[in-house]
Amino acid sequence: MKYRPEIDGLRTIAVMPVLFFHAGVTGFSGGFVGVDIFFVISGFLITRILDEDLKNRRFSILTFYERRFRRIIPALVFYILLTAIAAYMLFLPPFFEDFARSLVAVGTFTSNIYFWKFSGYFENSALLRPLLHTWSLAVEEQFYIFMPIAMWLLYKVNFRVRLAAFALALTLSLALSIYAIDVAPTANFFLLPTRSWELLIGSLLALWGGQSTLSYRSNSAVAIGAAILILYSVFAYTDATPFPGLAAVLPCAGAALIIYTGGPTRSVVGKILASAPFVFIGKISYSLYLAHWPITVFVRYVTLEEPNGLHAMGIVAASLLLAIFSWRFVETPFRLQTVSWTRRALIGSALASMTIVSLFGYAGVAAHGFPQRFPGYATNVEARMLDVSAVVASADTTVQAGQTWRNGTCFFEDDDGFKKWLPENCALTTSTGDVALLWGDSYAAHYAPGIVANAASIPGRVYEYTFAGCPPVLAYYSYARPNCQAFNQKALDIIRSLDVKTVVLSGRWVDLQRRGLEMLEDTVRQLQAEGVRVIVIGQSPMFVTNVDVIAFKKAASGQKAASWSTVIDHDFNERLRIAAGGADFVDPIAMDCTAGECPYIDDGRMLYFDSGHLSNFGSARVVERYFPLVSRVN
Repeated sequence: MKYRPEIDGLRTIAVMPVLFFHAGVTGFSGGFVGVDIFFVISGFLITRILDEDLKNRRFSILTFYERRFRRIIPALVFYILLTAIAAYMLFLPPFFEDFARSLVAVGTFTSNIYFWKFSGYFENSALLRPLLHTWSLAVEEQFYIFMPIAMWLLYKVNFRVRLAAFALALTLSLALSIYAIDVAPTANFFLLPTRSWELLIGSLLALWGGQSTLSYRSNSAVAIGAAILILYSVFAYTDATPFPGLAAVLPCAGAALIIYTGGPTRSVVGKILASAPFVFIGKISYSLYLAHWPITVFVRYVTLEEPNGLHAMGIVAASLLLAIFSWRFVETPFRLQTVSWTRRALIGSALASMTIVSLFGYAGVAAHGFPQRFPGYATNVEARMLDVSAVVASADTTVQAGQTWRNGTCFFEDDDGFKKWLPENCALTTSTGDVALLWGDSYAAHYAPGIVANAASIPGRVYEYTFAGCPPVLAYYSYARPNCQAFNQKALDIIRSLDVKTVVLSGRWVDLQRRGLEMLEDTVRQLQAEGVRVIVIGQSPMFVTNVDVIAFKKAASGQKAASWSTVIDHDFNERLRIAAGGADFVDPIAMDCTAGECPYIDDGRMLYFDSGHLSNFGSARVVERYFPLVSRVN
């Protein structure tokens, strides 16, 4: 296939926004769309290769996979090795165990499925997962399973039927992606069925012909418009943009149009993209993509902060240098076949390498993250667990730690047990008077121990009704939590049957960002229509990682800090206050934190037991301080 330098230049447009976005460079809030541009390029090139092989009667599944293995596996194994070494040296046991699980997924080409099940792309937990970026490789690898077979089968029919078949597949995939924006946002982001349309855009372009026959001026006008689509996506999108769905059409269409308008003799954009700097970065783009995210993760892990300007420059420079090295000494020898292994040796070595990766991952999981690497950590964990398992005492009740959220009775986890919710089992206080309902997800449940501990200061009776991963929003639907909507609807029945006078809504509100905070306003209005007082407790502090890790790392470096920066945007709760409409609003961050620094230790005890959920001790403290139903004497 004739070399087109502007496609390498387009790879630069794909990889640099991703690099800048992850490194924390200001302005590149939508840099993640670079992956979508990569998908279009991959679909185009793979389909062109397959089409030419079929036309020239040299199509071979083994030859196809040999080329893919030469292109993908050597650099991937190189970076996995480097990442594993760094993780072994730096990561505390729970993080290394999580890393080991992702190794198993990478070794079996299913990392996109793993991260769909156990992490969202924009969630805090994802920020310390150095193999998260391999999800896009897994999507492409899964596409490579089906595409050669589909091309071979459809080559037996006429050209129009072939185009129609791929166009239908593209349309169905895009429709599914648009539908999944609300009902399954995480699956929508990570999985092939909702991503394949992006690769198929490139495939259709390759089958149709690949290059425009318009004049230079017309081509340039189209290409400039395409570049604007990409740049708009890069600079205007944020992690709150519903994605992929319709929003992904802009960068994908922009990439396809730039490929369509052709090379340096066909458009001004093609001329720029075919220039030496763009082509060079495009050539190292695969290694650069593999290098940048682990470096970013380890910088964040060591500093326990979001990358600042100095960090960003270091991440970009280190990523470029490492990418140049691996492109020159790892990628190129295999891709250009200067490493003259036979096909059997190459494919066998590739499969063996990925098997070893998976086995090492299994070993890390079985060994629980090799805790012997950090002897002092076990003592730290034991101290933390003593705090979490402490009894919570009040004037008239003592509740053991395992029951403080009343799992399976008042707090539910992805089942329909909520249908058997009984008020007599979920009363957190026993005073007579008006009835209040604590309704929400685990970020509501973590107030339950504190309500019990401060029951003497809370007039009336408070009931708990909570469900993991299910914020108290009536319109909220989650594919991962299919019972969430029914759970929330039942809250209205509870409010009516118990004659609830006050409803306290609390949740992990950051989960609403990508769907729209206005969903909360509709729920508040419906509750007020029922004649109840509505109180919304805003987003409580969340940290970049578990607070025991922060405390351990700070102690190891000789620091005695008892507070750390929250990852919640400084204006988030204000936006949530506006979305809450006429409800009363409590801002935990404003109450507890100073200039974004939030305490995680008080009187030598942990206020949280992970990166955001209150411990029993912490719950008692914050309920006393700012829970809205507590009577306080000035």
